[in-house]
Amino acid sequence: MKQMFEQVIVVRSKTYLETLIERFNSKAQAKFYLERSGREFSNIEREHEIYHSSLKELKNKLQLAEKYKIIDRAFLPSYIFTKKDLIIGFGQDGLIANIAKYVNGQPIVGLNPNPEIFDGILLPFNNINETGFKRLIDGDFQSRKVVMAKAAFNDGQELLAFNDFFIGPKSHTSARYKINFKDKSESQSSSGIIICTGIGSTGWMSSINNMVSGISGNNCALSAKPEKEKLIFAVREPFNSKTSASNICFGEITNSSPLRIDSNMVENGVVFSDGIESDFVPFNIGSSVELSIAKQKANLVLDTVN
Repeated sequence: MKQMFEQVIVVRSKTYLETLIERFNSKAQAKFYLERSGREFSNIEREHEIYHSSLKELKNKLQLAEKYKIIDRAFLPSYIFTKKDLIIGFGQDGLIANIAKYVNGQPIVGLNPNPEIFDGILLPFNNINETGFKRLIDGDFQSRKVVMAKAAFNDGQELLAFNDFFIGPKSHTSARYKINFKDKSESQSSSGIIICTGIGSTGWMSSINNMVSGISGNNCALSAKPEKEKLIFAVREPFNSKTSASNICFGEITNSSPLRIDSNMVENGVVFSDGIESDFVPFNIGSSVELSIAKQKANLVLDTVN
């Protein structure tokens, strides 16, 4: 029987120790710096060892595939995936969000290399035995498609988001813009706007839920089901003044009700997705963006079929 997928692509993230070595040029220098500041280095070493032990186990399973390749998450924007690729995300939950934007609906297997410290909300697999791995390659698995968000700019640029978008200032200054939603519009000054998908409602948007619930004393749930054709937006800390209002602070974006934001920021306005601040689109005066539901969906593998 021919395998459904001809190649397995493992996208991995770096361990904390690996990022420290990049910064300090060697493990010894990284250890010296952290221990001098009172930090425990042995936990970082142990995390690194567990990660690479799990990666070694995965490499042994990869021999079952016709072809395989392991790439760093930094290469995602330039890597060309095909319909014959099975993608495995090997790292934290945020890695799955990064992958989903670049694989055009291909199945993504979330593999948790260290369940002791990674929450694993998007990582249903802690380990994959040989039988399970063969089933994955044969396409014998269950998956679900979840809604993603799209930001379309008036200059033709587009961004996708798996979890959320942020629209606002680079720094702690105020964001100034005009918000347009369901035939209503107003000028606002705030610390920015969060637009989240259903699956992203457990991320950044949850901090807004926590803040509102803490202040009001009532449980707040700004969320949507991952499979529902719906996004949620919330304005952070809107300020009322003679030139700014706060009547449009929350809403549900659907296929018939997109959200449009017109920037009034002279400088430092940005739009970025999924917490990747370095990968932003400038959003200054003269720029407009429409937030809507993306046609592309993320395809997350849940389990192999028994």
